[in-house]
Amino acid sequence: MTIAVEKVLYTAKATARGGRDGKVATNDGKLDVVVAPPVEMGGNGKGTNPEQLFAAGYAACFHSALKLVARKARQDADGSTVTAQVGIGPINGGAGYGLEVVLEVSLPGVERAVAEELVAKAHEVCPYSNATRGNIKVDLTVA
Repeated sequence: MTIAVEKVLYTAKATARGGRDGKVATNDGKLDVVVAPPVEMGGNGKGTNPEQLFAAGYAACFHSALKLVARKARQDADGSTVTAQVGIGPINGGAGYGLEVVLEVSLPGVERAVAEELVAKAHEVCPYSNATRGNIKVDLTVA
């Protein structure tokens, strides 16, 4: 099932040159990074990599969704954090590559059952979660 956006509120634009061994920059100049494969994948590790960029975006987006649902539930999300781990590896017998994600959420001062409910609701709200749902494995953990 394809999810259609009802109204585009913002569009980000980035251009890559050189693939995993090059540069990525946004059209507004706010992001301009050298990309390089990690050492574990045969690279020199002297740049960031697409998985790190994806992890950063997903963590920030999910945290915003978490704060939104916490505020609506009248729960305190101060001091909360979201850490995203993005793994990459072969799929289909090595015919391609896939991703998997672990989101580790900390909500200090919130009862575990309530925190788990908020995380589940944030997973329904977050655009990254909606984009990945049914496409890649995403595990949610509450610290």
